[in-house]
Amino acid sequence: MEETKREKFVRLAESRMNNALKQIELLSNLSNTRAYEYSKEDVDKIIKALKNAVSDLEKTYAASTNKSKKFTL
Repeated sequence: MEETKREKFVRLAESRMNNALKQIELLSNLSNTRAYEYSKEDVDKIIKALKNAVSDLEKTYAASTNKSKKFTL
């Protein structure tokens, strides 16, 4: 039986989200000041980059769901 588009989406989304969450967890491990040295600016850059990535993701999904909307008077 061939995988449906929905099944493929779920399989890939779960895998990619688990990978993304694991990588974020690894970033959190860098907060250990016994092992690493960092500044507030470093942390701010990391958090800003993550927030921007999530914002871009939201825009991508919003754009793909809004394609069918057309302007009418």
